[in-house]
Amino acid sequence: MNTKALPEQSSWDIAKLAAALLVLIGSVAAFHYYADASKLVRVVGMLVAVGVALAISLQTDKGRQVSSFIRDAQIEVRKVVWPTRQETIQTTMFVMIVVVVFGILLWVLDLMLSSLVQTLIGRGA
Repeated sequence: MNTKALPEQSSWDIAKLAAALLVLIGSVAAFHYYADASKLVRVVGMLVAVGVALAISLQTDKGRQVSSFIRDAQIEVRKVVWPTRQETIQTTMFVMIVVVVFGILLWVLDLMLSSLVQTLIGRGA
């Protein structure tokens, strides 16, 4: 059991998250209410509403933590040394060969076990 206490959210943060949720709910309602309007206009409106809700939610403590996490993750991705094309092809070929070999081994094992079972129950040739 985790005995670590979670930090309390301020009432302003809760209000901001509630406002972001209301914006999202309102955008979904407006999307369906204005069904006669162009779908392009409705989708653009939804995207704008999602952007506004995201901007509101990023103003909370949790939003700042998520934003910081995403920034840190992007920094770590830049540090990754990606394989060359030749390394990727060689690794892919190795994996394909191993899959085929194990497939054949499992097929042979299945044939042996099925013939053993058929012999044990008296249906073998």
